[in-house]
This record gives sequence, C-alpha cells and structure tokens, in this order.
Amino acid sequence: MSVSDSYLSFVLEQLSEVPRVVTKRMFGGIGIYSDGTFFAVIDNDTLFFKVDETLAKRYRDKGMPPFAPIPGAKPMMGYYQVPPDVLEDDAALARWAKDSIASAAKPGLKTRPPTGKKKRAPSSAARHK
Repeated sequence: MSVSDSYLSFVLEQLSEVPRVVTKRMFGGIGIYSDGTFFAVIDNDTLFFKVDETLAKRYRDKGMPPFAPIPGAKPMMGYYQVPPDVLEDDAALARWAKDSIASAAKPGLKTRPPTGKKKRAPSSAARHK
C-alpha cells in the first residue's frame, strides 16, 4: 500500500471544489476528510469513495470494484473505486465526493475510528439512588 506524492497532489487538485479537505496517512494509504467527515481513501494510487447501498449501485453500474486492501481477503464493500472518467472531471468528482460525504455523514454511521472505550452500565447501587 503506497500513495505517490504526484497522485495525492492530483487528487487534491481535482477535489478543490470540496470544502475543507484534510488528509491523514493511515496504514500506508491516505484517508480523506471534509469538515471532519471521513469520505475517501487512497491506496496504491487509486481513489475510493465511501458509499451506502444506493451509491454502491452507481459504482457497480460503471464496473468499479470495492476497496480490497488485503489481497485474497474479503473486500470492504463500504468503499468503491472512483471511475477514471469521474476522476478526470473535477466537477463530476466534486459531485460524487459530495454524495459520498452526505452518505458518510448520515446519523448512526461511524465516520471516525472508535476510541476503544466502552460505556459501562451504572452499578446497581447507582441505579437505586
């Protein structure tokens, strides 16, 4: 998993119409956020957008595969490769990115990694106060 500086620069230039884009290196790839919402990942110089079931159909209809970071393992169906014709058209890419951001920002959908801390049920003494 690697991302070249030139590919990252190209993607960020193409995403110039998307508000407040921030990148973060993760596991050899790059995560992309807009206003704190994680909506895309770059791996092996390939861009993938976050999808829900409705958006996934759009990608499958264009023949695009889901994100499969580990060869031979089950792919991550929540992310699909952005079609080359969309990537090359900055206005189209911005529309697809905004759809992905809206999907990722839906209530109940985690956009940030969990902290690992679990909420504990109050003790029986605390419940009876």
